[in-house]
Amino acid sequence: MTLNFNKRWADYIILSLSIFFVFCLLFESYIAPPALVAWLGQWHPVLLHFPIVLLLIAIVLKFVGTRIPPMLLTVAVISALLTAITGFLLGLKSGNKGDLLYWHQWLGAGVALTAVVWYYLERTGHGAHRALKGLGAVLIVFIGFAGHYGGTITHGEDFLALPGSRQEEKIPDNPLIYEHVVNRILKRRCVKCHNPNKTKGELLMTSHDHLLKGGESGSTVIPGDPDKSEIIRRLTLPDDDDDHMPPEGESPLTPDEVEILERWIALGASDTLRLDHLDPTEALLTLIKEMMEPDPLEKWALLPDVADSTLQHLNSDYVTITRLAGTTNAVRVVMYMPPEYDPNHILNLRPISDNIVEFDLSGLPIGERELGLVAACTNLEWLEIDRTPVTDAAMDTLNVLSKLRLLKVYDTEIGDESVPLFMNWEHLEKLFLWNTRISENALASLKSAKPDLSVEDGITGDLEAFFVAEDSIPKQDPPQIP
Repeated sequence: MTLNFNKRWADYIILSLSIFFVFCLLFESYIAPPALVAWLGQWHPVLLHFPIVLLLIAIVLKFVGTRIPPMLLTVAVISALLTAITGFLLGLKSGNKGDLLYWHQWLGAGVALTAVVWYYLERTGHGAHRALKGLGAVLIVFIGFAGHYGGTITHGEDFLALPGSRQEEKIPDNPLIYEHVVNRILKRRCVKCHNPNKTKGELLMTSHDHLLKGGESGSTVIPGDPDKSEIIRRLTLPDDDDDHMPPEGESPLTPDEVEILERWIALGASDTLRLDHLDPTEALLTLIKEMMEPDPLEKWALLPDVADSTLQHLNSDYVTITRLAGTTNAVRVVMYMPPEYDPNHILNLRPISDNIVEFDLSGLPIGERELGLVAACTNLEWLEIDRTPVTDAAMDTLNVLSKLRLLKVYDTEIGDESVPLFMNWEHLEKLFLWNTRISENALASLKSAKPDLSVEDGITGDLEAFFVAEDSIPKQDPPQIP
């Protein structure tokens, strides 16, 4: 082998690093590096992008038939070996390797050692042009798969998932607290670093048994005692504390998520506890119910686009239209009584009917046509038609509003015939209906059939203060809608 003496230093470095790396791979189970040597593994994420770029440049040059600068290939191969060695040292800290880490390590080794073979064939001129192109293709495959497995270890198994494909399953109506709530929080915030492929601190958080078993820092969860549970201690440390979890750069748990974990541990950290087992006064009950509510911004993301110019055109002295949040396409419409009532103020809103999520028609003499427009607002969640001339017959027009969560219909002529409609609205959470013709028996039936529905059937205490502004609006006395 004829080599330029001035460049033998590079050959010696590459040969030495290659022998050392192969030795590490063969005798991994016997290696326990000193703390300082193990610390070198922390440099793996810093180094890994450097050789990838250099090797890809070299491969492209080879494929287009351009001479590869010797220094480029030399630096690429040395940095590839250093990256593989630091990755090996970093992998030693994880204890038992899962499939992802196992394949990432060996594919990374394949990148480094294939690059070494390519280097010597290129330097000595013993490699045929076609053979070197083949090695370049192999390197591309190794780099691609090693990068994929490395990214999966670091960012989670769905880090390359297409937009909209990462939606979590809906929490059941009566969830198991651990399986459907606690585990969901851990998967979102903690499992990325505590899984079979990356067992940080020798702690697995992928199952109830592993969580109770704990890691090298002791008992992660002590049933009945959140104050002595390591997970709560770590979560509640100051953000700048080295032991704070999740580590800097990762998304922290929200205060509600931390409280959910605390209350679950305080109640015994059981994997069989269900929502309906909780006392009505238990704080965990309220926290989970709030968590079960869908994110409004996600829910409204499917609404049709509506331009600001359209909203400005429809706004007037008697119609106020506002977006419910930022640039969302969900809007709130508030109607005011003009000196001379004109139903067209409402009917002109038909172009944005699919965008109206909240609609306030309080105190207006609305008729059948206006109610037809309201019924066309298929995404309506909040409707105020109190102090209007609606009757049971008119209310039947609104039975298509399947997403309705809140309805104000007090001070109207509706009666018992409207009660079945309230029962059929699956998502109805709050109903205001004092001063109507609904009988006490029908009201009792409604409350019995829908115990979770908040029914306000009389003004007392806070309600009186809440509606004082509305009551100050002069009441109209229009003819009833037939």
